[in-house]
Parts: sequence; C-alpha cells; structure tokens
Amino acid sequence: MAVYTEVSDDALRAFLALYEIGDVTSFKGIAEGVENSNFLMRTAAGQYILTLYEKRVKAEDLPFFIGLMEHLAQRGVTCPQPVRNRAGSALGELAGRPATVATFLDGLWIRRPNVRHCSEVGEALARMHLAGADFPLKRANALSLEGWRTLFGAAEARTDEVAPHLREESAAELAFLEAHWPTGLPSGVIHADLFNDNVFFLGEKLSGLIDFYFACNDALAYDLAICLSAWCFEPDNEFNVSKGRAMIAGYESLRPLGEAEIAALPLLARGAALRFMLTRLVDWLNVPTGAKVAPKNPLEYRDKLRFHQRVRSAVDYGLMR
Repeated sequence: MAVYTEVSDDALRAFLALYEIGDVTSFKGIAEGVENSNFLMRTAAGQYILTLYEKRVKAEDLPFFIGLMEHLAQRGVTCPQPVRNRAGSALGELAGRPATVATFLDGLWIRRPNVRHCSEVGEALARMHLAGADFPLKRANALSLEGWRTLFGAAEARTDEVAPHLREESAAELAFLEAHWPTGLPSGVIHADLFNDNVFFLGEKLSGLIDFYFACNDALAYDLAICLSAWCFEPDNEFNVSKGRAMIAGYESLRPLGEAEIAALPLLARGAALRFMLTRLVDWLNVPTGAKVAPKNPLEYRDKLRFHQRVRSAVDYGLMR
C-alpha cells in the first residue's frame, strides 16, 4: 500500500455520497506498500479501506479482483469485501482513478514471523487455492515468465547503479529461467503477493488475507514458492528451514503437493525471487516525485535468489518426504 494520489475533501464527499456508509469521521493515507493509493477511513458505519488503483493495475482486471474476494469469502476465506454503492457497483472513480471501498479486517501484520505464523500462512494459502478452484473468471499472470523480460528491459540501463554486475547477473538468470521454466503444473487462482503486510494476525492466529490485486491464474506451487521467500528468511537473508518446513506442512495439511510440483519448487522459487527483484528494481529507480511511498530494496531479493540458485531439491526448504 502507498499514496500516490491525494484526495480532496470535496472529491471524497461527492464519491462517498454514492454509498450508504455514512459521513467520514477520519481519513488518512497508508504509506506502506508500493502499488496503489490506500486510505484508512472511518465513517458512521465503521472502518473501511479506500483504494485508488495506480501503476500496474488495469481497470479491466478489477472485476476479476472484486469477484474473487466475494467468491473466496463465500467459501470461508476471510478477506476484505468490496462495498457496493447504491447503483450496485463495487467500482467507482475518484481523483481520476478507478476506486473501491472495502471492509476493514481486524489484526496486525507480523514483521518478525515465527514458525507458527509460517504454518498458518501455508494452511491459509492452501485453503485459498482450494476455495478458488471453481472461480469462473480468468486472469493471466502479467508478471510471470513473459513479463520478466519487459521488466528487465525497463531497468537494464541503470541496473548497475544499484549494485555492481547486477545487470549481468540478472540477464543470466532470466535467460536460464526462460530455458528451464516448468510447465504443465497444477494451476488455478493464486494470490501472487502474499507478503507479511498482506496477512493479518491476532496473536499467532491468522485473521485474514488482503490485497488481492496481483491475483491471477498460474501454477499453485508458484504461490507457495513466493511465500517461502517472503516468510521464511531471517533479516540477514538466511533461509530458516524450520519456518520452511512449517509452511510446507501447513500447506500440505490441506493440499498435498504432487511429485512434479515438488521437483519444480526450486525453479519456481528462483523465478519468484527474480520477479520481485525486478519489480523492486523498477520501483527503486522510478519513485514518483512527492509520492508517499517507501520503495523496497531489490538487493534483498538478489540475495534470496542466490540462495535458491544453490538449492538442489525441495528438501532444502524443509519438505519432509
């Protein structure tokens, strides 16, 4: 989450007049994250999140995201629910941007997850995959293999400003993954961005998943590979195998991995690490003037990528079979 677009009092008042949630009593921007403009809003009816869609989110994809959250909630996955206006639409426009209002979830995101947190995330991820199996809409992953070449091209000329030889290292990894990327794995709806700040906890109990604006159809095990990097490394970027074991076990408690998925997990983790390194690289080099956003360091994912390059099997992530 972040704030790129400011909202005037008059524009906000006119926008919310279309909804039946009462007058605003407090309104503030949320600076965390990097993709959309987000605001925490309290009205006479309760707390809500107002999102203005920026950057990589396309307006034509919003029905997929909105429908998915409603679909998942109907199947027991706790996630924000889009609030529909008086005309029955969950999508509006504010400050020249597509905009939605969504319900607020209780809980906090965990900066230093422990083994129990990782187990809960693994189980919640599998539950989401199962719940999304009959979701009728489809959305291709624009930030999978085909999109990485475009991302690299957008940053290539300045990549070595971030770290020496990063351009060469990134180009070599991209070429390797283009030649070896696994195909034919079980696929479905994935979250594709289930980082710490997109999962809420009450104590050690997971209370909800948020920010579905990268959700798409892709290999289910790729989603797990993203989570292994997001949750199971320590602050010094050393992999914690106990956390990895807990996450995989939590996931397999609801959806056991197939043999092809197990064999592909190291490659999927390499791809996930490259994807986030490249998007962070582009963001790091292109922070809009005046934006209330803290870009994330791409070198964190360069270091994680180097770990995944050394992995020989899923056992190295804690798989117990």
